Amino acid sequence: MFKRVGRTLGALATAALIGAGVTGAHAADDTIKVGILHSLSGTMAISETTLKDTVLFLIDEQNKKGGLLGKKLEAVVVDPASNWPLFAEKARELISQDKVAVVFGCWTSVSRKSVLPVFKELNSILFYPVQYEGQESERNVFYTGAAPNQQAIPAVDYLMSADGGSVKRWVLEGTDYVYPRTTNKILEAYLQSKGVAPEDIMINYTPFGFSDWQTEVAAIKKFGSAGKKTAVVSTVNGDANVPFYKELGNQGIKATEIPVVAFSVGEEELAGIDTKPLVGHLAAWNYFESIDTPANKAFIKKWHAFIKNDKRTTNDPMEATYIGFNAWVKAVQAAGTTDTDAVIDALIGTAVPNLTGGYSAVMPNHHITKPVYIGEIQADGQLDVVWQTKGLLPGAAWSPYLPESKSLISDWRAPLSCGNYDVATGKCGS
Repeated sequence: MFKRVGRTLGALATAALIGAGVTGAHAADDTIKVGILHSLSGTMAISETTLKDTVLFLIDEQNKKGGLLGKKLEAVVVDPASNWPLFAEKARELISQDKVAVVFGCWTSVSRKSVLPVFKELNSILFYPVQYEGQESERNVFYTGAAPNQQAIPAVDYLMSADGGSVKRWVLEGTDYVYPRTTNKILEAYLQSKGVAPEDIMINYTPFGFSDWQTEVAAIKKFGSAGKKTAVVSTVNGDANVPFYKELGNQGIKATEIPVVAFSVGEEELAGIDTKPLVGHLAAWNYFESIDTPANKAFIKKWHAFIKNDKRTTNDPMEATYIGFNAWVKAVQAAGTTDTDAVIDALIGTAVPNLTGGYSAVMPNHHITKPVYIGEIQADGQLDVVWQTKGLLPGAAWSPYLPESKSLISDWRAPLSCGNYDVATGKCGS
């Protein structure tokens, strides 16, 4: 349905131009197509549908400013339906058939990994707007979500501090795919480097869409009864979060006893949950809707007007999409073209306003600078900031806590032009 909507909008625009005496070929030259590759059905629709709406909103805003390079932007929307191989198929369709200049899309790392060969083969640009596990830097991808050093590591540092409860025992609870497994591998190494004993770390994974949480939550409760302050670090993704949090409430797990800090739960996911039993649990992101800045207030006001629903929330991946979209626009303007190679070169060093105050910049490793916030869940489903970094942190593509990546750096500028340069050997990896 959404794919047809995207193309119908383009067809209507073309028809209008033809009606004004412009040929179809010329009409095509008067638009720049923008691909939207987010799941609108399946287990990830709860999170990704809003990002589709966000890109449509940003396109609408840019067109009100006169478009880009004298042309209107046109959305092409597809639904990969939470089907990871289908992401690659839909990406190829967007680039080869629809001739989009850029794609904004993917949520899970497995979907991103699925499309990487397509973007490399066809030399197109993907903006990926969600926190992820790092251990990657691709020339054709710009990572506007958090790397582990911009979310996972600061969250653990906070919980280990006196302000965060001086946590000594850790449950790493995740969905069974690449992002949670790699993030937890990094966190396990980091915790042990801080003196945490292996027996004080419990790791568990469940499938996408998992719903029967009684046994898992009971295990968390038992693990937390050993006399040491315990916390849960959650990389549970998608609609499995709804029954997970419900079961936490059912079993009386309170934030004062075993706090849960989530990396994949924000305002959008909390909107579908009775949050009263969850008050005090935490989420770590780089943006919250509750952040009080003029830029954020203006964004929320325009968002509500566009979506025609004052109850629709905003969240971190929306802000990451906002930053990525505006960075792409600015780079295209600087390059004077939508040509992939020229835009990739122009993106490095581009800085655009974020919604939390200040500017986020695109770095040579294709990650961006971001602040980090720890938010506490409130009864109304919003998150109240209880801790934040003093400034913006640059995203690190490679973790220094894993032996296989501790000597790797990424720099896509000439002459290095490498995403995994080994400073120990002086060689660029494959």
